[in-house]
This record gives sequence, structure tokens and C-alpha cells, in this order.
Amino acid sequence: MLLRILPLILILLSGAAALANPCDVMAVVVADISLSGNETTRDQVMLRELTFAPGDTILAENLEPLLEENKRRLFNLRLFHHVNYTYTCSEGQVQVAYEVQERFYLYPIPIFDFADRNFNAWLEKKDWSRIDYGLNLIRRNFRGRNEEVRVRVQRGFNKRLELAYRIPYVWRKYNIGADFSVADYRSRTISYANLNNRQRFFEQESGMPIRRSSVSAALVHRQNVQRQAGLRLSYFNERISDSVAFLNPEYYREAQQERQYTRLELYQVINRRNDFAYPTAGSYFEAIVAQTLFLQSSGSPFTTARAKYVQYVPLSGKYSYMVGAEGQLRLAGKHAFADNVALGFRSYVRGYELYVVGGQHYGLFKQGLTRQLVDIKSINLKFIHNPKFNSVPLAFYLNAFTDVGYVVDDVFEQGNPLTNRLLLGSGLGLHAVTFYDIVLRLEYTLNREGDTGLYFSARFPF
Repeated sequence: MLLRILPLILILLSGAAALANPCDVMAVVVADISLSGNETTRDQVMLRELTFAPGDTILAENLEPLLEENKRRLFNLRLFHHVNYTYTCSEGQVQVAYEVQERFYLYPIPIFDFADRNFNAWLEKKDWSRIDYGLNLIRRNFRGRNEEVRVRVQRGFNKRLELAYRIPYVWRKYNIGADFSVADYRSRTISYANLNNRQRFFEQESGMPIRRSSVSAALVHRQNVQRQAGLRLSYFNERISDSVAFLNPEYYREAQQERQYTRLELYQVINRRNDFAYPTAGSYFEAIVAQTLFLQSSGSPFTTARAKYVQYVPLSGKYSYMVGAEGQLRLAGKHAFADNVALGFRSYVRGYELYVVGGQHYGLFKQGLTRQLVDIKSINLKFIHNPKFNSVPLAFYLNAFTDVGYVVDDVFEQGNPLTNRLLLGSGLGLHAVTFYDIVLRLEYTLNREGDTGLYFSARFPF
């Protein structure tokens, strides 16, 4: 009996020794990479993200940092709850194994949202008729190839239909992917002008004062999950009611009530953040140049250039620091009010959530000091048996911040005192991060105008 189990004991002891001192040579050769836990995700999707492959020679001192970096790359695909790795060395060869826990990929998300720019703008009105409802159906990792299909059916105050499809690779040799989308939007109200940096709305009892349809297609050069560049071509058809054109003849300018245009965009994204949902280290860069051309003499062509750069710096202990800037230039012979968008929508100075600052050009600077308060890796929900849902991570962060912005408007600045003026906002926030990349922010702010407020948002601040 002892003779039978002696070989097994020797194997186990040699394996334990390998794990305890896995690589005792100067350099190793990657003999094999094995994957487990990816029941839906195809191996090739994961292997394409790795920066090493079987046959590569790696300095032993660089092996663990390399494996850790690639662990983050796989996690930032946003296909997995967690990613772990192990490795063993034998005679200068290393066996690497990555193990993942897949997420749930079908998201039937009910829509119950506010029809205004943000929750705080809706809360100022407290009008329960300004509610959107419907269903947003998202199928991520479609066919196990990291493809995505989205269908949005929205009713209520704003009606919206959308269909989108994204495929990471249509030409694998050159890492070329594509995405396509069609959308139709109609609303019972329209912001036809700004006065005192507040939106002026026109609501039509019967019919829709604005309708917008679009078709878009893009080719994306995807080097990896961190570096992407793309070329997008879009077509838009927009129409407003005669009442809106009467209230603001500059809304579409030459078009008066209807305009059609195409837009060609060239963009680049370099995302080196350690966590795409709530980063505390790394950097992020994006740049977009777009040319808009109007059909049938329905507008004046314009060029838009926008860039953004953010640096995330880990400090000692549980502290981290974020600093970044964003800017836009919009060049046109004539500007229509509908295109005079600067701060207050996608980008804004915190503390000015209730204001809209329109203009052709803007600059935005943000910085913040963050301290992690709580980091619970997993809350086990025993009453849920599906492993894709029964483990909930939860983290809380305390964040002190300062935002500075400036908008240049030479066309519609009259009656809007925040335009062509330095905007300053600062405050303290509590941020919560949980599973499926959900970020919730509650922030108390003070701005240059002396306004204070408690504001809620559901996305990362920058």
C-alpha cells in the first residue's frame, strides 16, 4: 500500500515545492495558457487580450507583474465578476491558468427615468408627468464573442426606439470591428431657448414639437481593451413644429422646421485606468474630430474638436487623487441654437447641475481627493442560488473635489450671465460602487454664485 501511494506523495510534494518557489531561473518560457470558468465566453476572446502567448520568453522577476496586469485586462472586458490566476514552473517552463466567474449577460432593464437632463433638474419641477418608462434589453457577450445587441423601447414623456449591434472583430487580421445603430426620438416638450442659464420649455398638448431619427455605422480599430480608434458616419433627420420655429427662429436658422445632415467622426480612446468603473490609478485619454454637413441647404456646416485627459494617482494608504481637463472647439460660419451645446448636459461643473451654459467652445478642469472607506469584496446572498447574482461587492469612497469651467459664447450669450464667465464649484461627496459597474454619487456642493445643494448622480464624475 505504501509503495502505491509513495509516487502520489512525491508528486504532491514536488507540486507544493513548485508553488512555493515557482521560478528559480533567470527567465522562463510560457509553455501553456489554460482558461476555466468561461462557459459562454470563447477562449479566443480572452486570449486576444493577453500581452503574452505560448512560446514567449519572460524574465522571472517580471512574470508576476505581467500576470497581474493581464488579470486587470481581462477584468476590464466587463465580462466577468472576478479573474484569478495561478502558475507553476518546471525546468524553465511556466504553465499559466486563468480562472473567471462570468457575469449574467442578458439584461432586461426596466426603464423608469426622469425626462429632464438629470435627477436634480427633475426634482426642481417635481412633475410626475415628466417620467419615461419602458424596457431596455441588452444582450452582452452575444455568441460568446463579446458582441453586444441593444434594443430600447421607451414610452412616456419622451418616446424612443433604438436598435444597436456591436461586433469587436469583422476583420481579425487588422483588429477591425464595427457597430451599427438606428434610433427614433420624439418628445412632448422641447427646450427652445435659454434665459438666465435656465432652459425655457415649450410643451405641445397634441402632437410632438420635436422628432429626430438617425442611422449610424462605424469601423473600429481595436488594438485591445485599452486602445481603440474609430471612424463613424451618421445620418440625422430632425423636425420641429411651427410653434417652436416661431418662438425661436434661430433654433434651426435656415432650415426653419426641418433639417437633414451627415456627420463624419474620427475618434481615439486610450484607457489605461486600473478599473473602468471606478478608477484609482492609471490614465484616460479621448479625442474626437467631427465634420457636420447639412443636406438641401438646411444649415451651415461646422467642425467640432473635443479632447479629454484624466490622470488617476494612487497615494499612500487608501487615498487617491484625480486630475483632468476637457475642452471643445466648434467652428462654423453660422451657429444654430440647437447646436449651441457646451456645459450642463454630458459635461458640467459640479454645483451647476440646475444650469445650462450654452456656447461654441468650453474648457473644463476637475480634481478630487478620494479616500476608500469600505471595501467589501463579496456579500453572499444565500437566498439566491445563481453564482452570477449571489455575490455582491460593495465599496464606499469619500471624495473632496473642485471643478472649474469656462464657456465661450459669441452668439446666444445675451440674457445668460454664466456664459463667458469663470465657473467654480467644490464640495464633498459619498460614492458607492457595487456589482455590474454601478456607481452612485451623493454630493454636497457650493458654487461661485453662492448656491449650495445636495445632488445625486449615477455615473463616475470624470
